[in-house]
Amino acid sequence: MPKKNVLHITYDMRIGGTEMVIKNIVNGLKLDVNMSLFCIEEPIGQWGKDLIEEGIPCHSFERREGFDWRLIVAIRKVINNKQIDIVHCHQYTPWVYGAIATFGTKARVLFTEHGRFYPDSSNWKRRLVNPLLSNMTKSITAISAATKQALVDYEFLSESKIKVVYNGIEKVIPSQDQVEIKRALDISEGKVVFGTIARLDPIKNQTMMLEAFANVISRGLDAILLVVGDGELMESLQQLAKRLDIEKRVIFTGYKPYPADYLNIMDVFLLSSLSEGTSMTLLEAMSLAKPSVVTDAGGNSEIIKHKVNGLVVPNDDQQAFADAMFGLASHIGLLNEYASNALKIYQEQFSSVTMNQQYLSIYGK
Repeated sequence: MPKKNVLHITYDMRIGGTEMVIKNIVNGLKLDVNMSLFCIEEPIGQWGKDLIEEGIPCHSFERREGFDWRLIVAIRKVINNKQIDIVHCHQYTPWVYGAIATFGTKARVLFTEHGRFYPDSSNWKRRLVNPLLSNMTKSITAISAATKQALVDYEFLSESKIKVVYNGIEKVIPSQDQVEIKRALDISEGKVVFGTIARLDPIKNQTMMLEAFANVISRGLDAILLVVGDGELMESLQQLAKRLDIEKRVIFTGYKPYPADYLNIMDVFLLSSLSEGTSMTLLEAMSLAKPSVVTDAGGNSEIIKHKVNGLVVPNDDQQAFADAMFGLASHIGLLNEYASNALKIYQEQFSSVTMNQQYLSIYGK
């Protein structure tokens, strides 16, 4: 039987969570299906360039503001020229363009929703258009049960048509020894290292995280908070650390394109987001056997099982977040148990192999 031809449609292939998922699907299944990409925005991004170097055809288009009919023509040309069997659309806008472009062709449409804005919302246009798009779409997947429910509540899609396929990643491989990284950051042995990896953005609620960390420090725990990432809140968070008198215990590394070495020295991974889909850094932490403290936002509680591989606390609750941090770091037995469970759950549910097999099954239907 000849291989199926799959065209992934996305915004671009810059370094990010959705882009990592697409990259993992392409690399994981390129021996089983013929893969190609279409980015509806430019520039194509670093991971797009990497895939081109690996021999994966990547097309891009500079989309105009508003609805750009030229884009439909461009996508349709690729579908016909490459005899595409499946158009895998990632996120809502690529789905709109991809579904319309397939009309009258042999291509089947798969729409994957990777996450939602906070706070979530809808409008009358989507109430009218989305059922029509759904009729043009063979399969719909969501990266968490919470995301699936949002598609039902805000996009007016049929619950029975949506399948949950959790994101999967390849196991993270640090390049440097823990001792070397701690020495470079001047972190002495024996200190508990809390850490997070995320853009510094209001949606990630790092303000609450710093306040919770200050609470933990006030209880006498000898700890460091490692914040890996950059963003609009960098300066304000640094100022907050000074006001809380914890600036000597908080390390802001700035943006690191490959942060695995920093993740590797964390004893407890923190995710304080107000909204999440399936956090890729949370999965990376689990692949390195890191227990986590997370807010009950989006798909977090589907990945972190409370009192199994970490602790889940109410959203935007500084006291509960601090209590969880202190309680986990103060009990080495629990910390080790959750760490072991984190690695096991990653291997069973959230590896790229598990994700790719599910998508391969959908492609074959």
